[in-house]
Amino acid sequence: MLYHLLYPLASDYKLFNVFKYLTFRTIYAMITALLLAFIVGPWVVRKLEALQARQVIRTDGPESHLKKQGTPTMGGVLILVCIVLPTLLWADLKNVFIWITLLILVGYGVLGFVDDYKKVVEKNPKGLSPRQKMFWQVLLAAGVGIFLFYLPGFSTELYLPFFKRVHPELGILFIPFVTLVIVGASNAVNLTDGLDGLAIGPVAINAATYLLFCYIAGNARLSGYLQIPYVPGAGELAVLCGAMVGAGLGFLWYNSYPAEVFMGDVGSLSLGGALGTLAVLTKQEILLVIVGGVFVVEALSVIFQVGSYKYRGKRIFRMAPIHHHFELKGVAEPKIIVRFWIITIILALVAISTLKMR
Repeated sequence: MLYHLLYPLASDYKLFNVFKYLTFRTIYAMITALLLAFIVGPWVVRKLEALQARQVIRTDGPESHLKKQGTPTMGGVLILVCIVLPTLLWADLKNVFIWITLLILVGYGVLGFVDDYKKVVEKNPKGLSPRQKMFWQVLLAAGVGIFLFYLPGFSTELYLPFFKRVHPELGILFIPFVTLVIVGASNAVNLTDGLDGLAIGPVAINAATYLLFCYIAGNARLSGYLQIPYVPGAGELAVLCGAMVGAGLGFLWYNSYPAEVFMGDVGSLSLGGALGTLAVLTKQEILLVIVGGVFVVEALSVIFQVGSYKYRGKRIFRMAPIHHHFELKGVAEPKIIVRFWIITIILALVAISTLKMR
């Protein structure tokens, strides 16, 4: 909104010339999101407490988690507000990629909100059934896949980070592939959200990494030099990524150990879905496996644990997802969280290094 209001004045007033620059708007989207979290955050926490939106802790989980009983949840509402409003303020709203990402962010957020509300406010322990959640997740993601498949000029080739000449054409398989990336990313972040700050830290790091790739993908000269797919219009997504980073850091202010509020499904499903969408729109889907390695390992630990118990009658880990395994082995919660952040930073650097390995 600010972009559309103030950008036309750039030709008459030098003061508004900065609104032409994507870097300026990205930085201020990040700052706006961070300040908004600081201003609105305390009110959101109080409101969630008033609604009795309190986390219910599983009795079969680590014993140290029992003290978290009653902590407000559904704090992902704060994250969504702090991403959506700065994006609407600073981004070019004529850009279709902005609206696609916001559709998944808000759509998955609403889905998570309904599930959380049923569980913690209406006291319905079942919430939405797994089948219901998966249906809506697949429907929204497949809708994005279909739209992009028929969008003129959008490539349906698959690009691999370490191979500059290997990019197979997916054809109609592009639609289920997009669905898999978005739904998989959403549920992987959801599984990771089990310790204070464990999910939001890597989400912010992933968003910062994709901020760089969005900027490069949308710049014809840079993308050509670095030999990554040029996606006209993808650069504008850097503004949304900036808002994600700011919102993530702002939420971490309240979610860091010991947490004052949890994000709930409204936050984890929407953030994961948004990351998957950014990966698809920048043609860097495989890169998400690298930079989002922590999310991948968390999801795989659950898959392997369930599969092993079902077919072998034995567990691989003491408890899944894997962060609970380390807790039960006696590793302190803050140490697990910070170590996972460090691993994510290393993986982000590896992902960025692929720019010079193509």
